[in-house]
Amino acid sequence: MGNLSCRYVCYLAGTPDQVWYALTDADLTAAYWGHANVSDWRPGSPWEHRRTDGSGIADVVGTVLESVPPTRLVSTWALPGDAASAADPSRVTFGIEAWEDLVRLTVTHENLADEAEVAEAAAGWAAVLCNLKTLLETGRTLPQQPWLFPGGPTG
Repeated sequence: MGNLSCRYVCYLAGTPDQVWYALTDADLTAAYWGHANVSDWRPGSPWEHRRTDGSGIADVVGTVLESVPPTRLVSTWALPGDAASAADPSRVTFGIEAWEDLVRLTVTHENLADEAEVAEAAAGWAAVLCNLKTLLETGRTLPQQPWLFPGGPTG
């Protein structure tokens, strides 16, 4: 992999516990992400980004590297066929910080292969985290899946 990364910061009304739960509960991730993130979220455990169509197919897999509820979650991130062979897989870090009635959620996606992968990751994280923010603040997701916006995830 490369040494490129992208970072996305989102401010939400809520608590760190609410954000942690939204990142780690399979049913809730399915609601705003279109995939269920499935794991026990303990360091060393596997995790899967499973489709919600009932097929059980995981489009992304990885290993939980760090899990410090409700402030920090780090995992590897790879396509299923690449996970075993990747010497230095992509890594995603969720940082959750409270300040008064706000939470700052910082997502850092590291070890991306090239600029195209950086652009794809940045657009994807923006769409997913906007949907997460909407769900936590209003109780419902956006009316359409934002990653399906005409013209692709970068508009």
